[in-house]
Amino acid sequence: MTNSYRRLGIPPNASACAVLRAAIGTLHPDTLRVRSFREARKRYYRELLDQHAAAQRAAPDAGS
Repeated sequence: MTNSYRRLGIPPNASACAVLRAAIGTLHPDTLRVRSFREARKRYYRELLDQHAAAQRAAPDAGS
């Protein structure tokens, strides 16, 4: 797991939308505003979602 994902403090049972909201909240407003950073932001979000999916797979099932 990357440090970026751990810093979000999102539990494994959180939705993907909650992960994205937390990630957007951590970025500086200027980073969000610069159009040339768009591809890098998308890559960052995809990496966080991949890490979140891995955390969900590693977490024990709550229903069992």
